[in-house]
Amino acid sequence: MSKNIRKLAKQTRFYRRFHKFIAVPMLFFMLLLGSTGLLLTWKSELKLQPASQKSAFTNQSLVSLSVIEQNAIRYADSLQLSSTINRIDYRPAKGIAKIRFENHFTELQIDGYTGKIISVKQRTDSVIEMIHDGSIIDYLFKSKSENIKLIYSTLTSLGLILLAFSGFWLWLKPKKMKKIKIKKH
Repeated sequence: MSKNIRKLAKQTRFYRRFHKFIAVPMLFFMLLLGSTGLLLTWKSELKLQPASQKSAFTNQSLVSLSVIEQNAIRYADSLQLSSTINRIDYRPAKGIAKIRFENHFTELQIDGYTGKIISVKQRTDSVIEMIHDGSIIDYLFKSKSENIKLIYSTLTSLGLILLAFSGFWLWLKPKKMKKIKIKKH
C-alpha cells in the first residue's frame, strides 16, 4: 500500500472514530430536534395551534386593551390558574386578541368588540417549540434565565456541525483513495 493511501486510510479511521464519538451521544438530541422540528413545520395541518377566530361584531368600536386584559385575568383566576400574561397578540383587522399566559399553555381568544372570550385552547405547539429549543427545562425549573436553553442549543448545534464536517470527510477520503488506486493501475 502506498504512503498516500496509508495516510488517507489513517485519516479516514480517525474521522470514523470522531464521527462515532460525536454521533452516539447526539443520537437522542438529533431525533428530538428532527421530530419536534417536523411537528412544528406541520403544526397548522396537524391542528397543533388553535385556529384564529374572527369577531362577528365588526361594525362596533373596539374595546380597550385593558378590558381584554382584565377579562383574561378574570378567566384564569376562575380556573385557579396563574393569571400572569406572557403576551397579547392583538389583531384589530380580525377583531380579536389572543392571550397567552406565562405559567401555563392556555390561549384565550377574546372578541375585540365585545371583550368576551370566544375560544379557549391549549397551545400544544408552544410545548413542542419549548422541547425543540430546550427552554422546556428552564420552564420546568422556573428559571428566569435561559442558560439551559443556550447550553442545549449551543451543544446540539456544534454537535450537528461537527457531524456534518466529519461525515463529509468520511465520504471524501475513500473517493480520494480510490482515485489514487486507479492512477496506479
